[in-house]
Amino acid sequence: MTELLEAIEVETGRNPTASVIWMHGLGADGNDFVPIVRELDLTGVQPIRFIFPHAPMRPVTINNGYVMRAWYDVSYGDLEGRSRQPDEKGVRASQAEIAKLVDRELARGIASRRIVLAGFSQGGAIALQTGLRCPQPLAGIMALSTYLPCAESVPAEAAPANAGLSVFMAHGTEDQVLPYAMGANSRQLLGTLGYNVEWHEYAMPHSVCLEEVRDIAAWLRTVLKQAA
Repeated sequence: MTELLEAIEVETGRNPTASVIWMHGLGADGNDFVPIVRELDLTGVQPIRFIFPHAPMRPVTINNGYVMRAWYDVSYGDLEGRSRQPDEKGVRASQAEIAKLVDRELARGIASRRIVLAGFSQGGAIALQTGLRCPQPLAGIMALSTYLPCAESVPAEAAPANAGLSVFMAHGTEDQVLPYAMGANSRQLLGTLGYNVEWHEYAMPHSVCLEEVRDIAAWLRTVLKQAA
């Protein structure tokens, strides 16, 4: 069997019928968003398997080459608030790793329309990168405090099965790590490509707030009930 990324799994009940694969941000690990599961009001939703993979260890340029968990490298010029040119090789390698986790969920009996790809910051970029190109129809993509990587290739590479896919995007208006404009510009581009983007913004920095957690839960309840 193909080796998979190590991951933490949390199930909200026995015999899950849906899966949420949730990627962390730069320098964190899969533990980062585990506590949020118990904060989500998922009333009326059948049991969910939350999967929190650990990104590979790699040197990161903006951190002086220090080796840490990262979905791709980030260089000094990436944080100026303009359109990013990310480490495409790293982005696509992480896309392939998350695609393997999707395949594993399919093999476990989870229908593709009940799989959500989610992520924060770098993890959100990988959720968008992978979900838009996934050949199986998904329930949705949740992209928190992030942006669309490899944007120029989306029109040619987007999977027809996920045309019009529901996308939850949220960003802090005071984000100084990934400026608000980067998220807003990505939202606009996705809208022009026909995706159903539910946009939320909050008066916060590069983080997650309580109001956002409530909005995430409401969106998850909607997309997973629609896919039931």
